[in-house]
Amino acid sequence: MMKKSYLKNILGFTLIEVLIGVVISSIMMAAMYTTYSVVNKSFSQVTDRAKISRSGRDIVEMMMRDVRMAGFKYRLGTNTLDFPKTSYLQFLGGDTTIALSHDPIIIEKNAPLGFSIAGATDPTPKHNDDDKCCDRIHIVYDDFNQNDATQPYKRYKITYYAEPVDDGGDKRYAAYKTVQSWIQGLDAASGSWVSDCSECYVGQKIRDHVVDMEFIPLDAAGRKISPIPKPGSDEAARINLYKIRAVDVRLTFRSKKEFFRFGANASAPRLVKGLGDRSQAFFDKYLRDSVVVTIHTRNIGSGI
Repeated sequence: MMKKSYLKNILGFTLIEVLIGVVISSIMMAAMYTTYSVVNKSFSQVTDRAKISRSGRDIVEMMMRDVRMAGFKYRLGTNTLDFPKTSYLQFLGGDTTIALSHDPIIIEKNAPLGFSIAGATDPTPKHNDDDKCCDRIHIVYDDFNQNDATQPYKRYKITYYAEPVDDGGDKRYAAYKTVQSWIQGLDAASGSWVSDCSECYVGQKIRDHVVDMEFIPLDAAGRKISPIPKPGSDEAARINLYKIRAVDVRLTFRSKKEFFRFGANASAPRLVKGLGDRSQAFFDKYLRDSVVVTIHTRNIGSGI
């Protein structure tokens, strides 16, 4: 009798109370995990946006340095080094080819992908006929090295271009940079572009996950120059080569991983707007962001 009375006085939880406690704990844990997931995803998205913006600015700064140098000529003047006062290097422009030209800035709109050494005619095909990526820009400027008795006056051609990347079915583009040097000794009447000098390189990747590179030449009034300046048989296009006073640059990049939870649809696509007629619609889950800047050319023409 005493044993039964003792058992009645012991406190505890019923099965129903235990189940209720488990349910409440599960709900709290689920809420905490959901909150963590949302915060972590938001942090990742902010980080991805920052990475795209930062890398875009880095490439723009590189391009700005080169574009501002376009057309630069070094003048030594009277000297005791026995060097010419001004550059003796041959200049090829006008009706020559783009690959051989020494014109300060040449922009190829919606160009064939990749880079071809002077004389080659085998551009890389694009992913499809409707592909608008990417423009290609060539920048030429001079320099000087008094320690080089063979060729003190230097000339360089910088080319920014894109090539396709197919990474396990993930078709995209990457941006590349090539540097060539004009080799012409003091006693030579002509020279040639080479890509194997100490300062040269071909196909140095500077950024992956590229969507588009767009370059638009502007005149002294800030208007788009038409026809597009380039060497060749078109006289108007040749004349426009020395009307360039600035270049509008748009670089668009894509996130490495899928960014959005859902893909877009035909009625509400995700648009990437271009400077001209280069707007594109995308329906996947990737984030795309553009960096736009106007770069003034300091060494082409006058009255800038």
